[in-house]
Amino acid sequence: MAAVLLGLAQPLLAAAQDDKVHKKEQTPKAAPKHEPANVRLAMPMMNAERGMYLFASKGCVACHAVNGIGGHDAKNLDAHTMEKVMNPFDFVAKMWRMAPAMIYAQQEVYGDQILFTGEEIADIIAFVHDDEQQHKFNATMIPSKIMKLMGHVHDPKPAHQKELGHKPGMRRPR
Repeated sequence: MAAVLLGLAQPLLAAAQDDKVHKKEQTPKAAPKHEPANVRLAMPMMNAERGMYLFASKGCVACHAVNGIGGHDAKNLDAHTMEKVMNPFDFVAKMWRMAPAMIYAQQEVYGDQILFTGEEIADIIAFVHDDEQQHKFNATMIPSKIMKLMGHVHDPKPAHQKELGHKPGMRRPR
């Protein structure tokens, strides 16, 4: 009798093994779950004061105005006109969408693209969204080489006009 039971058990065990192998083949592997300790992301400390000086020294001010100080080729970046709470990644995403026009303008004005570190971007974002810090911003903070570039004559290429809304021969206000 034991032999009969053992004889029946072997095909059942084999079928169970086949079923496990078959299920493994059909079941897609789930994406690995990351615990917070495994993510390894570091958010930089955002410093609006450093951002204010970077806004001027990196040349952002050549195209963007804050409290009426700066260029008018691109969006005004007054903090009081922005949403009360914002996601800094959304700000970077907006910059990314405008990257082709910004890079074109940077190459035209500065001769090359402006490069930033992640910390510099974080600080500039902090400044752009800090109304109190923006009230401390003044034209004396703008390096003379940037001030000179703010008065450049625009290249009358149609692509530039379309991207930044210029008319041929239009000059930035001094």
